[in-house]
Amino acid sequence: MIVYRITTEQWSKSLEASGYAARWNAKGRFVIYTAGSRSLACLENLVHRSGEWQGKMYKVMLIEFPDKIKMDTIEASDLKKNWEQINNFFYCQSMAFNWLNNATVAILKVPSVIIKKEYNYLINPQHPDFKLIKLIGAEDFNFDQRF
Repeated sequence: MIVYRITTEQWSKSLEASGYAARWNAKGRFVIYTAGSRSLACLENLVHRSGEWQGKMYKVMLIEFPDKIKMDTIEASDLKKNWEQINNFFYCQSMAFNWLNNATVAILKVPSVIIKKEYNYLINPQHPDFKLIKLIGAEDFNFDQRF
């Protein structure tokens, strides 16, 4: 399986997590966010960068999970009503907390807030199976100037 991550050129050469708080992880918890498609990765960037992407060089990273690697899944139907609202970040972080702490699998498949029925794939870089996950390429990526 191949997933996608769009980042500035300087961060596109390796799989690293920042430790910044986000929807599925608290500050200081290292998680690599990826998307199931290039287009979803693009939309995630547009939402989270708030127009700060202009004038920078970007790459779309192609990341491969081997077929034998296991993942857990959280479906939107598993979550409480309005889970996607910004005031429910703590709720989403708590849902992923056990995944990170138990470290039974390296990948957590979570629903996209932006596109219903599409998914983001979170990678735990501290899991032993992380070494099986490969960055197989990075391609130039340009946001359409109309954004």
